[in-house]
Amino acid sequence: MGVVAKRSSMIFYSGGTDHFSHRVRIVLAEKGVAVDILEVTQDQHPEELADLNPYNSVPTLLDRELVLYESKVMMEYLDERFPHPPLLPVYPVARAQSRLWMHRIEREWCPLVEQIEQGAKKEADKARKELRESLVGISPIFEDMAFFMSEEFTLVDCCLAPILWRLPALGIELPEKQVAPLLGYMERVFEREGFKASLSEREREMRS
Repeated sequence: MGVVAKRSSMIFYSGGTDHFSHRVRIVLAEKGVAVDILEVTQDQHPEELADLNPYNSVPTLLDRELVLYESKVMMEYLDERFPHPPLLPVYPVARAQSRLWMHRIEREWCPLVEQIEQGAKKEADKARKELRESLVGISPIFEDMAFFMSEEFTLVDCCLAPILWRLPALGIELPEKQVAPLLGYMERVFEREGFKASLSEREREMRS
């Protein structure tokens, strides 16, 4: 008789170009979690998603009876459920600081990405300029630390990396001489096996 593949108890409903889905896929890949990833598009939208998630949106994570539909909640849940390797610092003060950085990315940069992708031309151009200037401004922090305000890869990097990967698709070109530390950081992150494994087919095409 044929071999029947064992289905994972965890299902992740993911958008192939959605950076919120991508950040969770990075965590899943970094931790080597066995998960069935179902790509959701307008043409392929599972009927059960509306029953699982009141917003009928991605990302959505189903782990047995637990359903999560907010990316930062998913990331922290996965970090606690699969503690190795840890993606948040051990000490409370450092953990709180990491959460604050994640909050700032969510409040300051994610809306700019949305405006670039969905806004009218004038609004998109303004957001593109603001995001570019902001990234140029943070570049020096990578001169002394390998990752975002840390010597270890953390959930903060999982939030930032999908935005940086999308810069060419967002029409943002960084001035190489001004952002050499940031470019070095991007290379370190993009070369991680977990990051490579996290990419959807459409995300790979963004930089091909």
